[in-house]
Amino acid sequence: MIEAPPNLTIKNNMRRPTDDQIAAFQGVPTGFVVDALYGGGALWREIQPIGGGRDLNCVAAGPALTADCGAGDVLASFASLKFIKAGDVVVSAFAAFQGCAAGGDRLVGMMKNSGAAGFVTDGPLRDYQGIIPVGLPVWCTGLTPASPHMSGPGSVGFPIQIGGQEVETGDMIIADQDGVVVVPFERLDEVIQNLERISALEKTLDAKVADGLKVPSWVEEYLASDKTARKD
Repeated sequence: MIEAPPNLTIKNNMRRPTDDQIAAFQGVPTGFVVDALYGGGALWREIQPIGGGRDLNCVAAGPALTADCGAGDVLASFASLKFIKAGDVVVSAFAAFQGCAAGGDRLVGMMKNSGAAGFVTDGPLRDYQGIIPVGLPVWCTGLTPASPHMSGPGSVGFPIQIGGQEVETGDMIIADQDGVVVVPFERLDEVIQNLERISALEKTLDAKVADGLKVPSWVEEYLASDKTARKD
């Protein structure tokens, strides 16, 4: 006979980036972060700002607090409320289940009251008209009125699989209108260093385009090289 698991499992000693590491990601576009990760880190495109961002400015950067809920269940998301630290982004794995909501306006409201900077899930949400006044940036897969249940099993603080990425508590989540990116805890300093170089390069390229650049020099060189053939 298989023994039933506990309804909830909570991780002790959850890791967290330093204040300086957290600050380094504030206001950084997700595209820059993906480039700093050499093309990695982005969650599936289906996880988007709620409502397409039309009514809520969805921008956030903060340490992940993970909740592993399972399909149709929100017990772990509610349990995570007890462990939110100011600036956290709650990341709730819903097993990509689309048959009911992974949360609603009251859950989102309590996350905001607890100090969360954002909420990310791979399921849909409900209560759109109630979520918008709360003002917490939210990323999800859409909307549905269908209700979830709260029976578990679930966990808070452990590694989860969401949107094609593994996310652990203490990883950095950077999210904006383009989507959501995760930076592994062990790579934070590496990515911060890369961001300095990428940000400088992007500013230079933006300035050139603003000044009227039409064709980048590398395109001109490629067209003139033996890698390009010309035919009548």
